[in-house]
Amino acid sequence: MQWQDEAIIIGVKRHGENSVIAELMTRSRGRHLGLVRSGRSRAMQPVLQPGNRVEVVWRARLDEHLGEFKLEPLRLRAARLMETATSVYGVQAMGALLRLLPERDPHPHLYEALDVILETMDDVADAGELLIRFELAILDDLGYGLDLTECAATGSREDLVYVSPKSGRAVSSAAGAPYADRLLTLPSFLNEGAKAAADTESMAAAFRLTGYFLHRHIYEPRGITENTARDGFIQAALKALAAAQRNGAEAEPQAGTVAS
Repeated sequence: MQWQDEAIIIGVKRHGENSVIAELMTRSRGRHLGLVRSGRSRAMQPVLQPGNRVEVVWRARLDEHLGEFKLEPLRLRAARLMETATSVYGVQAMGALLRLLPERDPHPHLYEALDVILETMDDVADAGELLIRFELAILDDLGYGLDLTECAATGSREDLVYVSPKSGRAVSSAAGAPYADRLLTLPSFLNEGAKAAADTESMAAAFRLTGYFLHRHIYEPRGITENTARDGFIQAALKALAAAQRNGAEAEPQAGTVAS
């Protein structure tokens, strides 16, 4: 048995003296594990870092075997991803999310999303929004997708500001007002066709939203604890985004003045 694909490294575990078991998110075959002989060598260690994109050839006698990987680097970005807390935690958080999926179950759109997010980690606002959408996509692929397109009570697509914690469906301001204390906040940047970017308040609300449903439908039923990297990413991202917003506000000319 043999196949060739493009993949992103999401984890590595030592195996014996010189080899490792690499965990990859492949474009066409989902999350896949394989043995890399001499994976602890000086030549392979820079390649076998989470976040790097590689060309992989997998070989095994039978399809159900672990098999062996041969890897060639395509995009070595691990060094850049280790420069900030958001990047370090972000790579770990996405790896933990992908491990919720069955091994060898194809999710090509998640591979594409992972690659895009890893390329945008330098922009905290974009990376935060994309990671939230990545969590929504994970929920959807696991069968617990949220319907944020129309009000569960009225069918309206306007003024959607809440999400029902029971159904995972959006609720309009008017329909949800009597039950506001029991509903989750739907940040405006997640509304269909929204143009406004997330700020610290709306990003925090969005992570509370996805975190609620991840815990309810996945972590709690499976008896597993949430990966701490997610909390690390959220804290680092919100701190960096708040600093960027303060710097932007200070750069704006005050009313009644003319910028030189």
